[in-house]
Amino acid sequence: MTERLCLVHYHEIGLKGKNRSTFENQLVTNLHRALSAFDVTNIARISGYVIVETADRAASEELAAAIRRVPGVARVSLAYRCGLDESEYVAAAIRALGEAGDFASFKVHARRSSTTYERHTLEMNQLVGSALCEAFPDKKVDVHHPDVTVVVHVVQGSTYVYAASAPGVGGLPVGTAGKVVTLLSSGFDSPVATWMVGRRGAICVPVHFSGRPMTADTSEWLCQDIVDALAPSGVVGRLYVVPFGERQREISLAVPQSLRIIMYRRVMLQVSERIARLEGAKALVTGESLGQVASQTLENIAAVNEAVTMPVLRPLIGSDKQEIIRRAEQIGTAEISSQTAPDCCTLFMPRRPETHARMEQVLEAWESFDHEAMVESLVDAVEWRDFPQCPSYHAPRGRLREHHRELAPWGGGER
Repeated sequence: MTERLCLVHYHEIGLKGKNRSTFENQLVTNLHRALSAFDVTNIARISGYVIVETADRAASEELAAAIRRVPGVARVSLAYRCGLDESEYVAAAIRALGEAGDFASFKVHARRSSTTYERHTLEMNQLVGSALCEAFPDKKVDVHHPDVTVVVHVVQGSTYVYAASAPGVGGLPVGTAGKVVTLLSSGFDSPVATWMVGRRGAICVPVHFSGRPMTADTSEWLCQDIVDALAPSGVVGRLYVVPFGERQREISLAVPQSLRIIMYRRVMLQVSERIARLEGAKALVTGESLGQVASQTLENIAAVNEAVTMPVLRPLIGSDKQEIIRRAEQIGTAEISSQTAPDCCTLFMPRRPETHARMEQVLEAWESFDHEAMVESLVDAVEWRDFPQCPSYHAPRGRLREHHRELAPWGGGER
């Protein structure tokens, strides 16, 4: 009996050697989470693939599209699974090529993962190719540069036949590269940086610094929307919000105007590092791009980095704004980030920010206010919301203070 299912291909996972099964199992776990809205009956590993089966045995393009958004998926094919009977897989090949859309040329690529099947791949190519030539007489065979390739693959007693195939996001399954804390604003850059690190297998825990109470909470709502937009990829486990506006005012009154931004950034990194220690995260992630704004020169990046001991990853450091916006459009955050919202990034900004800070001046300004007490108070005031879309995320237990407030404006429970 022929049924239609999704055949999930992965490339990078296949290079993991003895650890390969760990990555495959994590991908299966993540697919279960990502496809919870579909009537999926089975997700299983088979000889270099993962198969996704549905109750009606007729997998849809909507299901394939959801799978393609999961990190670790290189490609998804809508395939027909049938037995080893020649008439079955020939009929499946005709159906598969008929669903391939507009094309002028094709070829057949037969494979056998089981040598117990008596037919050689050359014979299978000839058999299926002849049937397709009869069924599509106006199409030509091109074995070098075909518009469509019909794959006929014998695996573990079944034959998988497909022509329709589309690329996924690639990368590694979320949960295979540890945990990171990302500094998340409602702009274009940091959501893209968060997604890029998540695509490499990291569990992301964003921290948003709100201008509240000096500004409205609009940016917090937008950050929630951004995390919801990233939900299909399952990269975010928890969102922290830090009300930072009052502390920014204190800093602006205490330090030279030109060094305000650097002081803001140093405090933000120290708070994020404290949260990362509580979370068991191994690195911080920012959306900085070299030279894009005043705080992102090499001298200023070094002045900010000096405040923490944890590695700070900057996946966008060599990207320009247009590249970042294009990626934001691909991952579904661009429309949200295009909305303007007052937040800590626009609060108490200097007229002439320092672009080439000297470390001795930075440290002098740093000691001009009680930064240790400030960081402590900000960590005490942190608010959060958990997101169930990341099955690998585990919240810290017994290490966050019980008097933390509920996450405004969305609500949540104390721990």
